Amino acid sequence: MCLIVFALEYHPKYRLVLAANRDEYFDRPTIPAGYWPDNPSILAGRDLQSGGTWLGVTTTGRLAAVTNYRDTKWHVENPPSRGLLVAEYLSGNMSPPEYLENLKTRGHRYDGFNLLFGDSSGIFYYSNRGEAENVVSPGIHGLSNHLLDTPWPKVTSAKKRFEALLNKDTEEPEEFFAVLADGAPFPDDTLPETGVGIKRERFLSSIFMTSRTYGTCFTTLLFIDRENGLRFVERSHDPQRSSSATAEFSFVMHQS
Repeated sequence: MCLIVFALEYHPKYRLVLAANRDEYFDRPTIPAGYWPDNPSILAGRDLQSGGTWLGVTTTGRLAAVTNYRDTKWHVENPPSRGLLVAEYLSGNMSPPEYLENLKTRGHRYDGFNLLFGDSSGIFYYSNRGEAENVVSPGIHGLSNHLLDTPWPKVTSAKKRFEALLNKDTEEPEEFFAVLADGAPFPDDTLPETGVGIKRERFLSSIFMTSRTYGTCFTTLLFIDRENGLRFVERSHDPQRSSSATAEFSFVMHQS
C-alpha cells in the first residue's frame, strides 16, 4: 500500500475515517477483502504469496495497515513479508502499547515499513526507518512511503482534498474514491529524491498509478462511528480489463 489518509477524532459522527490505495505488482496473487475462513473475525484482503495483508479490521475492534518505506540503500537479507505484521496484530491479543514495544525489539528484521495499528483506545504508529511519535494525535494525517505526515506532494494534496470532503460532511463513497483516483503526476521540482531516478519518482508521485505491470490494485474506505459501527468499502481495480468491482461490509464491533 502506498497512500493512506485518515481523520482521527476529527469528524463529529466518526471517530475514524480512512481512505487508502494499495499499490502492487499486478501479477502478485491476491484475494479481495472478505472474512478470513481460518479466522472469521478478520475482514481484510489477502496476499496469497506470503499470507499477510495490507489493511484489515476485526469484529472485535482491532485495525491495522502497512506501507513500505521507500529506501534503495538499506535492505534486509531474506526479510519476512511486511504484510504479516498486519495479520499478526489483527489475529493477536496484545494491546497496542504491548505490540508497539514488541515491534521495537524486532522491527529491524524487516525491510522498511510504516505500521498503523490500534483499537477503540487509539491509533499507534511505528516505523523501523526513523523516529516519530508513536501515539497518533487527533486530526488529519497522511502516510505514503516515508514517515507519517511527510509532506510529499501526493500526501499533502490528498489530505487537503480529504479534509474538504469531511468538512462538507459527505458520506458518499464515490466522492472519497474520486480523491484517490487522481492519476496526475506532480511537478518534478516538488518530488522527493529516494534513489529511484526522476522517471520513477514521477510515476510514483501520483495518488493513483497504473502501468503495464504495477499500480493501484485496491482502494479502501473505512468509517468507524462513535458507537463502534463500522463501514468498510473496497474497490478492486483490474487494469488488464479496464474494470473495477466494489464490495461493502458493515457491522458493529464488539471488543473481546
